[in-house]
Amino acid sequence: MKISLANPRGFCAGVDRAIEIVNRAIELFGSPIYVKHEVVHNRFVVNNLKQKGAVFVEELDEIPDGDNIVIFSAHGVSQEVRKVAKSRNFKVFDATCPLVTKVHMEVTRYCKSNFDLILIGHEGHPEVEGTIGQWDQEKGTGKVYIVESVEDVINLSIDTQNRLAYVTQTTLSLDDTADIIRKLKSKYPHIQGPKHDDICYATQNRQVAVKELAQNCELVLVVGSINSSNSNRLHELAQRQGVKAYLIDDADCIDTEWLENINSIGVTAGASAPEKLVNDVLKFLTKHCKNTAIHELSGESENMVFALPKELRLKIS
Repeated sequence: MKISLANPRGFCAGVDRAIEIVNRAIELFGSPIYVKHEVVHNRFVVNNLKQKGAVFVEELDEIPDGDNIVIFSAHGVSQEVRKVAKSRNFKVFDATCPLVTKVHMEVTRYCKSNFDLILIGHEGHPEVEGTIGQWDQEKGTGKVYIVESVEDVINLSIDTQNRLAYVTQTTLSLDDTADIIRKLKSKYPHIQGPKHDDICYATQNRQVAVKELAQNCELVLVVGSINSSNSNRLHELAQRQGVKAYLIDDADCIDTEWLENINSIGVTAGASAPEKLVNDVLKFLTKHCKNTAIHELSGESENMVFALPKELRLKIS
């Protein structure tokens, strides 16, 4: 059995930073530490942090009154959430990925300049909700529209006299988003967009790596949780390359029937999936397959690091 490992795979700089913020907060201040939404979308990571003393909540009203520490997840939050946290005197550490913050700043700028805004993203996803939540109707007269597909663009009805811009969720399919942007520019030639892609470097690199992986394999296993946007995009992309592909939380999810009459398997992981889960998958495959040979593909090097909040950089005795 030939096993190929995608490169890069797994944690990105934004996920590393978000998890470290929670760990540091627990070590410095003790538990409980409250986290608004799952800090990253991975069941293993979340359960591990729960065991250490993190309490995950969807709404701030789930947090009792008092001198509590609250962490915003890597997906970002709305301005309204920030206002509520401030009004309740919570001590906040913001684990929003800096690349998501970049999109937030774009939205705020377009709002103040009275643009209409099109947000390309998955409605209901916490990153999309946080991004929409940067739009302040009191500071601008424009409207926000969410589109997920070319069909959504076709069905859009916007006053073409208004100034118009678009931004995107950071974890989308590169190919699908490119199609949507082309349609937007065709329908609204005056539309403005970001100077640099909103889809983050990690999402782009992992999708490129999966395309290469699928060219060399009959089956692709994507390690990642079902609520992880970037992991789902890797799964979809592998399937589009014409190979069997499965999105799995961990090695326990693998069905040995998938391995029958298969001679080559590719393994990758979404940006919120730890390398431990990949290693567990490799151990499973080594145990259940004969004459396994593991080969790691070459890929784009990633050296990006995002700094922790200053107060969390203190030495822990």
